[in-house]
Amino acid sequence: MVIWVFGYGSLIWKAGFHFDERVVGFIKGYRRVFYQGSTDHRGTPEFPGRTVTLEPAEGEICWGVAYKVSKKEDEETALTHLEVREKQYDKKEYLDFFTEVTATTPAVSGVMVYVASPDKKVNINYLGPASVEEIARQIIHAEGPTGPNRDYLFQLEKALLEIGCQDKHVIDLANEVRHILSEKQ
Repeated sequence: MVIWVFGYGSLIWKAGFHFDERVVGFIKGYRRVFYQGSTDHRGTPEFPGRTVTLEPAEGEICWGVAYKVSKKEDEETALTHLEVREKQYDKKEYLDFFTEVTATTPAVSGVMVYVASPDKKVNINYLGPASVEEIARQIIHAEGPTGPNRDYLFQLEKALLEIGCQDKHVIDLANEVRHILSEKQ
């Protein structure tokens, strides 16, 4: 039994579990957005951080990495780790993963993806859309057990650029955070 896990946020730079292969690619029909609140890693219940989730978006693609886990013991460890780490994400999707923009056939079918739904009845930490400035200010002020929320944003921006992805939403937010921080000095 082989499982594949798609990472589009911190999983890109920090899997936290043993894997056999790491492949850069994308999923179709979604975009990455900073709409999920983090009260356990990058913020607190009083001052939630913002992390990424996926939002359906016709015609768009979301770049990230897929991890292949082949060994049964590694699979159990990975799933246990992910269930704790991604516990504020209330849905798992199984999607097609592509490595070539022109490909019509996926490189891998059924890649597991953690998604935070916008339904506040089942996802109490969903924060939803806001202006770039509002999200940036929230990111600047939030800090949790894993560290400052801004570190998450900057690490995501760096990791995406390293895999050749220029995500406008992430870049705009990172630039706004840098702008606000430079004004404070």
